[in-house]
Amino acid sequence: MRLLRILLLTCPLLLAACDMLGIEPASAVAGRREAEGKAVGGACRHAGRAIEDCYGLNKKADKAAIFAGWREMNDYMRENKIEVVAPAPPPPAVADSADAADAADAADAGYAEPAKKLAKAAADKKPH
Repeated sequence: MRLLRILLLTCPLLLAACDMLGIEPASAVAGRREAEGKAVGGACRHAGRAIEDCYGLNKKADKAAIFAGWREMNDYMRENKIEVVAPAPPPPAVADSADAADAADAADAGYAEPAKKLAKAAADKKPH
């Protein structure tokens, strides 16, 4: 009986330690994915990308969250008369290594023609 009482008293303490072990509850994971999707959608809208392009470039993100972020940013930009900001080109050192990855991402998103151009540009930059 005494052993049972000790077990019953220590069991909640052991279960509370799951958070310390790095085990995330499902609600925290879902909340993080939602926030990331909204951030992606907002960034796409701010950069002037169409929602379909945003979906294609971010296949792993939740489409509903991307749309919510895109719509929120659209409303915010209209209310505050904010213009679209074109993304700045990356520095040359980053651009060389990223060109091949960009071509692969564009091909995955269904942009065959731009993907060919990116692949050709990446091949032209590399020494033969």
